[in-house]
Amino acid sequence: MTGEKAFPVNTTYSTFVAGGKSNAKLVAFQINSGYDSYNKQKGLNAPISKEAEFKYTTALLSMLSKGSRNKFQIGTRTYLFWASKDDEAGQQAEDSFFSMVGFSEQEDDPNRNIEQVRKVFKSIYTGELKTTSEDTFYILGLAPNAARIAVTYWTEIPLREFAGTILKHFEDMEVADTRLYKKPYMSLRNILSAVTLGGKTSDATPNLPDAIVKSIFQGLPYPQTLFASCIRRIRAESGNKDKSPVFITRAAIIKAYLNRLNDNEQRIKVMLDKDNTNQGYLCGRLFAVLDKIQEEANNQHSIRERYMNSASSTPAAVFSTILNLSNHHLEKLESEGRRIYFEKLKQEIISKIDADGFKAQLDLQDQGRFFIGYYHQRQDFFTLTSAAKKAL
Repeated sequence: MTGEKAFPVNTTYSTFVAGGKSNAKLVAFQINSGYDSYNKQKGLNAPISKEAEFKYTTALLSMLSKGSRNKFQIGTRTYLFWASKDDEAGQQAEDSFFSMVGFSEQEDDPNRNIEQVRKVFKSIYTGELKTTSEDTFYILGLAPNAARIAVTYWTEIPLREFAGTILKHFEDMEVADTRLYKKPYMSLRNILSAVTLGGKTSDATPNLPDAIVKSIFQGLPYPQTLFASCIRRIRAESGNKDKSPVFITRAAIIKAYLNRLNDNEQRIKVMLDKDNTNQGYLCGRLFAVLDKIQEEANNQHSIRERYMNSASSTPAAVFSTILNLSNHHLEKLESEGRRIYFEKLKQEIISKIDADGFKAQLDLQDQGRFFIGYYHQRQDFFTLTSAAKKAL
């Protein structure tokens, strides 16, 4: 490890990882178990000098200590991260990374911190914060495994390249946000919360956090399991009377997954795209219009509660029914301007549906586009100017 001759240690120091035993070690040895050779015992099988052992265990214990801002935990996984240099760029990269993963419970304004993350990594990427080609960022994933500690993830990447992949993540996840009090939705914690029952990140499937970490920090396509889990949660919560199952984090996940997977096809935009003629996207837009009509007519969302799942998978089977229902809802609107507005909007979307009519079935990707179309159209209703609202 050091390139110099030195006395090896017999056993290494314990480095406790959450969920493991107190005497667990990153490097451990056994005797009479098939790992010894040439009559060598314990540390002599894989010699590590006292100096090297002291340095790496001290570094591990420091990053694993309580209150450390160089770690975060998901379930049984513990992740450590650090920059190769303790200069301004390295320190800001570490602090920004800690804010980005979103596992701190003591942030006064998490959204401001996420914006600071974007600013820092942009400064590193553009060269405003000076770095060299040798500056590196490291991420280490650990998990308890009997009396040892298992390495589940490892990456080392040039700091400037790493900053670029983080900015790409922000770009891919960006989606229309009309919330009055904006909160972060791009952090690892929020992404996992959006696809687990009750928002419990600890309930995420064991391999999902590692896969998301790899996607974000290496610029790879987001895992299919993340996309599928997101669709499942939307379907499971479609009957919720009080809250739409397609909220901002889920919309961002679907957009990011589809855009990275289909880079050469029509990309999903941040806001409503009236030129998007994908049949799933159009069905989602139309469904949002029918849902909005009922909301204004009866202050209800029974169309969403009863028909969203079938409309997103087998539109031909249900749209004739809900279009007829919407006609009755339109009649209940007091404002003639609103009736004309919604009728024109319906016809504008329907005119782009295939001549053969609604599709009998949408594949999983187009089901994702359905939910994005629904989300975009709903958000567009909240972005109308005051003058436009008065005109209606």
